[in-house]
Amino acid sequence: MWRFSLKTKLILSLSIILIFGFLLTNVNNYRVSTRSLRKHIVEHALPLTRDNIYSEIQSDLMRPIFISSLMANDTFLKDWALGGEKEMGQITRYLQEIKGKYGFFSTFFVSEQTGHYYHFNGILKKISREDAHDVWYYDFKAMDKPYDLTVDTNEAADNSLTIFINHRLNDYNGKLLGVTGVGLNMEMVANLLKSYRQRYGRDVYLVDRDGLIKVHKDQSLVDRENISEQEGLKEVAQKALAIKPESDAFDFWRGGRHILLTSRYLPEFEWFLLVEQDETQAIAGLRRNFYQNLAFDLVIILVILAIAAYTVGHFQSKLEQMATTDKLTGAFNRREFDRHFESAVYLGQRQGAQFSVVLFDVDNFKAINDELGHMAGDHVLKEVVGLATTHIRQNDLVVRWGGDEFVLLIYNDLPQAWMVAERLREEIRNRDLLAGFAGGSGKGLVTISCGVVMHEAGEILDHIIMRADAALYESKKRGKNQTMTGNYGTSLPPAQGINLDLHG
Repeated sequence: MWRFSLKTKLILSLSIILIFGFLLTNVNNYRVSTRSLRKHIVEHALPLTRDNIYSEIQSDLMRPIFISSLMANDTFLKDWALGGEKEMGQITRYLQEIKGKYGFFSTFFVSEQTGHYYHFNGILKKISREDAHDVWYYDFKAMDKPYDLTVDTNEAADNSLTIFINHRLNDYNGKLLGVTGVGLNMEMVANLLKSYRQRYGRDVYLVDRDGLIKVHKDQSLVDRENISEQEGLKEVAQKALAIKPESDAFDFWRGGRHILLTSRYLPEFEWFLLVEQDETQAIAGLRRNFYQNLAFDLVIILVILAIAAYTVGHFQSKLEQMATTDKLTGAFNRREFDRHFESAVYLGQRQGAQFSVVLFDVDNFKAINDELGHMAGDHVLKEVVGLATTHIRQNDLVVRWGGDEFVLLIYNDLPQAWMVAERLREEIRNRDLLAGFAGGSGKGLVTISCGVVMHEAGEILDHIIMRADAALYESKKRGKNQTMTGNYGTSLPPAQGINLDLHG
């Protein structure tokens, strides 16, 4: 089972709160922005684009319808047909002039009387019901309308796909003389739709009332594909092809992309104008901004967590220091000694490691405080701890036991611990720890007495401290400034003690 420290729990909690908060905020903003963008596209952008394109299509395609209407009402063409179609050069020049003046791809006249298909270069052919290319003529004759638009191959131009505007030519009594009109190159019209896409960023195409594609930037779809059979679009095709006073907006999925669609009926052509908007592409900017915000928020989260971790770590170390060390001297306190003692006992049981305890105090410390003041006493205690720290190894411990009494926890056997205590005692005796307080040289005025014992198997803390205290007492009894071991009667030879009297 995982156990986390309070610091780790705090950082994890902050991480979860920050990540969840920033993620929730960004996701909510992204969703609101997406809905707002979709609403704008459906209610404003698409209808406006549709109506603008409708106006442009009227301008671009109504012109050839108008010209074909003028041709159908031209008295020259009527008189020429009624006169027996005798002067070939006249009709050819007439069709060439219309083509050149208005820039049409093709101009033509089909005679009802002779069946001749007159082209601006002469007679193209004689139409026949058996010819599949001529079916359009007989279908148009059967219609009760003045003009019609058809998409067909142009035999006079290597069967290139062409939009023909066919207009009925009647004599002065309303009798059919034939069909005249102009042809628009489908590639030109497709380029027109491409220009709409470049300007408006939306796909535009025209379909007839049955859904058959009539004008599209991809000419391979013209007169071959029906929107009622296309992926996604077939689900809304019937609604999109409904003739209604007001146009609707629709949406569907195609190839994993969400498409918004609007349609408008063009009564002049009896076709539908369809305008598509790839919403997936439209919201790409929002999505990119969403990811950028997430990345930016992640940086903020990391900075906040780093600051929090540093701050918590800083104050935690301060608290740990306060909880484990003595404020005056910086030595460890008894609570920390208890923890290290248990660890040393455990290592002794598991690995047979030996450790010893040195208990020492400052000789005549009360006299120092009484004669020189507490500032001098505090100074001595801090100096003693500083020197003790330099005489032990990194894993050993200096502990303030209370007042002027200190404990060294030495991870070594008794002889080594005794040597550490002796070196420290000699160092302190030879130092002038009361410089500036004793009114002269204070060398030798501060000494310590030490009691050294080694931990025995199964021994508890109170017992080993009691033995160390007994050794320290023996050191005091023999004149102070000495180091005694626990079994002082048979132990290592203690150093000669020096008994100082601060009063002289």
